[in-house]
Amino acid sequence: MLKQTLQQKLLQKLSPQQIQLMKLLQLPTVALEQRIKEELEGNPALEEGKEIKEEEEDIAQEEREEQSDALEEFDFSEYMDDDTPDYKYNVSNKGRDEEERDIPYSGGTTFHERLRNQINLQKFSDKEAQIAEHLVGSLDDSGYLRRDLTSVEDDLAFSLNIIANQEEIENVLKSIQQMDPAGVGARDLQECLQIQIARKNRDKDAVRIATVILEKYFNEFTKKHYQKIIDRMEIDSETLKDAIDEILKLNPKPGNSMNTSGKSVQVVVPDFNMLIKDGELDITLNGRNAPQLRVSNEYRGMIDHYQKSDKKSKSEKDAMTFVKQKLDSAKWFIDAIVQRQNTLMLTMLTIAEFQKQYFLEGDETKLKPMILKDIADKIDMDISTVSRVVNSKYVSTPYGTFLLKSFFSESLSTEDGEEVSTREVKKILSDIIESEDKKKPFTDDKLSQMLRDKKYNIARRTVAKYREQLNIPVARLRKEL
Repeated sequence: MLKQTLQQKLLQKLSPQQIQLMKLLQLPTVALEQRIKEELEGNPALEEGKEIKEEEEDIAQEEREEQSDALEEFDFSEYMDDDTPDYKYNVSNKGRDEEERDIPYSGGTTFHERLRNQINLQKFSDKEAQIAEHLVGSLDDSGYLRRDLTSVEDDLAFSLNIIANQEEIENVLKSIQQMDPAGVGARDLQECLQIQIARKNRDKDAVRIATVILEKYFNEFTKKHYQKIIDRMEIDSETLKDAIDEILKLNPKPGNSMNTSGKSVQVVVPDFNMLIKDGELDITLNGRNAPQLRVSNEYRGMIDHYQKSDKKSKSEKDAMTFVKQKLDSAKWFIDAIVQRQNTLMLTMLTIAEFQKQYFLEGDETKLKPMILKDIADKIDMDISTVSRVVNSKYVSTPYGTFLLKSFFSESLSTEDGEEVSTREVKKILSDIIESEDKKKPFTDDKLSQMLRDKKYNIARRTVAKYREQLNIPVARLRKEL
């Protein structure tokens, strides 16, 4: 049965401005610059430059009054339909002291382009050249062909109207595999390494044995079952070591050997700069996070003129609605940028104070347990706000550039009841593994026992978890001859 009822509810909803502020807060420096550029392009009431001071405002007011007579003849409808190109409003000159904000990128020939250039040097027929072009375009950035030849055959037929059997495609692929860099065009790691070892001097014993290992004992080699290889090939450990050294010289990702790969380069721009001066931390916000923005004087002048005008036509009222909207938007955006700067600095200063001992010494074992709530409580902000800041902001320190999130870690109790950071435990675990005898690497059980000897109560499964987080393989895969 349907019926109407009247209910009262108390709800909390974010305003559009608050949502935009949250989005601004989580933007990294480079993305913020793009966001400001978009706002400047979309809002003519917003300008770059210092905000006008009170004395300068008085002078500007006088100038606006002098221009009042000229504005009497101003047709707002013409202003709304202005078709003047944007470039006429831009200037390219700048002062000597202006900060250079452009990031230079190196250009060059990409990995795939260099391979296509080599295709022209091969003795291919027109059909083979088209197949080669398609195969090169199908290679990933590591230089591998990840598609089977049946799929390539179908692609050629349906996309390019080229009828070719797998034998023809295989022959073209073999030619591509002879191109540089060595190993390109392989379908898996084993084939990639075999292509490269085939170019080495076969008269050398280590190369000859390495060739056999890659051909017949590749599975044992990847799992580091060295004793099985020694027994089956009837060689000693020193001979095997020499052969493995030859294999380790090969490149498992030949496509990455070309610096100008087709992949885009990600540039990390630190949001904060940290220096140590006289035993104290000196933290500054990256200047690119604090742009100089102001509200347009011309738009303010339009409002003043309109308010003093006796006759207000409909076109003028419509124009003024537009101008006021843009002015309000510009003021809000400037306030939001300032609020963003204040929130960033407050969060960074609180983190630096909390982890002061670490930042002064650079020793990871000095990091204290710290969670988002610790910082949120100190600066009296919501945890979600702190999360937005630390998940996308970087700080440049004397020890390197780090994501703020990396300074947060959970706590762990020692036998003495002391609370220590999990980062400290991971650092000690990493140091133990780094100094181990690679002929007999420590198992997770042994690592757990060694940490307990240092008064860190950690189970074997926790050691395994930390080891995986540090991208350290199991003991068997860390073994060396």
